[in-house]
Amino acid sequence: MSISSRPSCRLVTAPRIALRATEAAARIIAPPLLRIALALPFLRSGLTRWDDFPALSVATQFLFEEQFRLHLFGREYPLPAPDQLALVAATAEILLPILLIIGFGTRVAALGLLAMTGVIQLVFPDGWANFHLYWAALALGILALGPGPISIDHWIGRRAARSTWQGGR
Repeated sequence: MSISSRPSCRLVTAPRIALRATEAAARIIAPPLLRIALALPFLRSGLTRWDDFPALSVATQFLFEEQFRLHLFGREYPLPAPDQLALVAATAEILLPILLIIGFGTRVAALGLLAMTGVIQLVFPDGWANFHLYWAALALGILALGPGPISIDHWIGRRAARSTWQGGR
């Protein structure tokens, strides 16, 4: 009787095979789910910032000028250049999530949303446990794992590798 035909060996091998198959599926499914999970709250917020493009809503302008404050060293400070900051934030809240969802410039978009999360944390310090920690974890996961095989970045990388390989003949 060979080692692989023993019942005890099959019992050990079957879970390993199942685990490897699950891991392979997760490598395909996890990156787009991470991208979408991070993109949605920012995209939803970004859609509320505009009346008609390129005009910011009055509410957005009011929030950035009057309501939002930076919390630093136990004090509150008004946002610098609130109108410009509102325009940049509102644009980023639309553009970066779209890039994430389609998987184009994925790591740059995730880094941008991580930076925004850091600024949001300074404006809303009590939101860390409920929102900001999760957004930061999702962004770091995307930075670590990359866009995954279901992305434009992956497709571009494969085409570039293929053209480089064919050009080297």
